Amino acid sequence: MTPSFYLPRRGFLAAGAAFSIIGTAAAQPARWSEVLDAARQHEQFRALVIAHRGEIALAEAIRGPAPDRPVNVKSVSKTIVAAVLGAAIDRDHVPGVDATLGAVAPNLIPAGADPRVQGITLGDLCTMQAGLERTSGQNYGGWVSSRNWVANALSRPMVAEPGQRMLYSTGSFHVLGAALARASGASLLEMTRTWIGGPLNIDVPAWTRDPQGFYLGGNEMALSPLAMVRFGEMYRKGGDGVLSADWVRASFVPRTRSPFSGLDYGYGWFLGTMGGTRVALARGYGGQIIAVAPDLELSVAITSDATLPARSGGYFGDLLALIERRILPAARAA
Repeated sequence: MTPSFYLPRRGFLAAGAAFSIIGTAAAQPARWSEVLDAARQHEQFRALVIAHRGEIALAEAIRGPAPDRPVNVKSVSKTIVAAVLGAAIDRDHVPGVDATLGAVAPNLIPAGADPRVQGITLGDLCTMQAGLERTSGQNYGGWVSSRNWVANALSRPMVAEPGQRMLYSTGSFHVLGAALARASGASLLEMTRTWIGGPLNIDVPAWTRDPQGFYLGGNEMALSPLAMVRFGEMYRKGGDGVLSADWVRASFVPRTRSPFSGLDYGYGWFLGTMGGTRVALARGYGGQIIAVAPDLELSVAITSDATLPARSGGYFGDLLALIERRILPAARAA
């Protein structure tokens, strides 16, 4: 049973090339104005962009930067890195999700690592089932303070067998990005810009790098809310020539389940249902969201104050309720 979701100008270029903007602050259908009014009730809320049936129905900055300005999307970055993995597979830089770290990038594995690290697959990394002790949560600060983020992540003790269960860890996506960089000969920034940003007319600013020069996989990327929606629409339309339809379908198949929210997880996307509608969700700290509902031809981008927490039983739950109780019904009524 698929779990329910409800629980206690650099960032975007030439928007008109893909979307007709029909929703403005001054003139919106009542259903979208009501959504905007509900969003304004939350102090952490920053911007909301909704694409419906291929058009921008609403694009509004509630507090903070305009919807075309890039902001830190935190762990939504993980979903972007998952897309880069799909693009690398599409281009035969790596043979597939079952390729092992030992085969793809053996020189990333430090001496003394658990022998099972060799057999961790790209799919294990992309679903955060590597089995290694987490680098997120209380371990994050120590990890990013280390001299070698990849080696630190791969030297941690095994707390589960690879592929056994989800252990939410930014280190898994960082290792994935580094492995793809070694396999392709291009940096994660170059891959993201060339394979994802370019085809979507999204300008991707450079972001944090580790001491060895690998771009941080899984955190700190910046995208505008309009760019986030364009990325969501690409998945909503089955890859839209940017990614293969096979990769998009595979991404929306549950592979594991989050121990925190209880939601299923595919390749970079949380998966569940809202009011009977299938929804895929990219989630970042503080309340950064891309939500995609293919059956309703709907993509949603939400940005929030990235310095404040957004827990499932708190603000993040409020955002899911906004999507389930306001945005999805508005799309159904259109």
